[in-house]
Amino acid sequence: MEKTNEFVNNLHERQEKDEANRKHQGKGNAGKDSPSKTHKE
Repeated sequence: MEKTNEFVNNLHERQEKDEANRKHQGKGNAGKDSPSKTHKE
């Protein structure tokens, strides 16, 4: 049972980090272009 709790805690930590990274990189945000895109005239 201890291993299961450990696994779940690690999983949640990874998910939080992944979500933060996605927000930081501008992905997973369908309404906005990613910051690396430039509009050329």
